[in-house]
Amino acid sequence: MAAEVQLLRAHKAKLIDILSADADFVLQHADSRCLLSSHGYQQVKSCRVPSEKVTDLLDHIIQRGAEATRGFLELLKEESLQETFPQLCFMKDLQVNSVLSERKNSSTKRIATPGLQDIVPAKSSKSSVLVGEKQLMSVARTIGRSWKEIGRLALDISSVKLEQIEEDHSIHVERVFAMLRYWRTRQRDKATAAQLHYLLSRDDWALPPESIDFLFDSD
Repeated sequence: MAAEVQLLRAHKAKLIDILSADADFVLQHADSRCLLSSHGYQQVKSCRVPSEKVTDLLDHIIQRGAEATRGFLELLKEESLQETFPQLCFMKDLQVNSVLSERKNSSTKRIATPGLQDIVPAKSSKSSVLVGEKQLMSVARTIGRSWKEIGRLALDISSVKLEQIEEDHSIHVERVFAMLRYWRTRQRDKATAAQLHYLLSRDDWALPPESIDFLFDSD
């Protein structure tokens, strides 16, 4: 995975908080740099909730890979963005290698063994705790409009089931929550907080691990 992509993911939660103050401003600047596809632009633009709009924007850029992500990181350092969002000042001095090193060390501390087989049956007090309703709702709030992709690829839920969930729920967060509940019901006693964290923080659809680290806390 490209360093730029990991860097953006590492600061995704913080950027959502900052950029939500004027999501349309960020979107237009990103579009002016051709960082989004035409379809992606329309999809992000149609979202009316600022925080969800920024989440979708970041998800779309991350999915486009290293080149788009690098362009977005450079955009965040521009004077117009820095003046509009003073809290972005940390981006100017951000070093890719140091951030990746911190994430690697943090990940090592959280999960000593990366294999799913080792995580699921673990008997430690927190990794073996079944994920609760409040935790699922908190996770649902961190997932943007790529939720169906996450459902298919990370949680192994069929497209038919995801379409059914979409039809049954009109509110985005409720759709994601229903998807996560379905996963928990199907997994039964294997639906631990550690397993869910592992599934959602790996590979190309990964959420920033720090945004769902609360799964390791007691529900």
